[in-house]
Amino acid sequence: MKIEGLSHSTILTIMSEVGPDGFEKFKSAKEFTSWLRLAPNNKISGGKILSARTPKGSNRLKIALRHAANAMGNMKDTHLSDFFRKIAYRKGRVTAISATARKLGVIIWNMITKKEEYKPPTEYLFLDQKRKLKLVARIKKNISKFELKPDELGFAIS
Repeated sequence: MKIEGLSHSTILTIMSEVGPDGFEKFKSAKEFTSWLRLAPNNKISGGKILSARTPKGSNRLKIALRHAANAMGNMKDTHLSDFFRKIAYRKGRVTAISATARKLGVIIWNMITKKEEYKPPTEYLFLDQKRKLKLVARIKKNISKFELKPDELGFAIS
């Protein structure tokens, strides 16, 4: 229940379709998402991608993950909803649902097989970090421009 957007019914579907020991049958998260029919089926010829459609086919778990991904599209200020909106802006809502469902599948596989807790990656917000660095650089420039000393400001400059 640590993953935002997952409900009790989604978790029950995961347990009933795969089971706790069923995840060990898949060597990697890629194999698991491919079994779910959520991974793109890249057809490559001469180094050029000709098609990247997800293969046809469905199962209960895929439907449950897609419903959870659709619910995440309506949430605000979470890592997965930001991912959903980024994909939806570029490629549309249907593609965003599939991409987010695949990401959910990878997260769930990693949680169960590696027995680690889900930690949303809030540490690396690239645009915010760049803005903060620019702001800090501008503040340092202004401090040196006005010839202020650290003790006058009330904090130390590193």
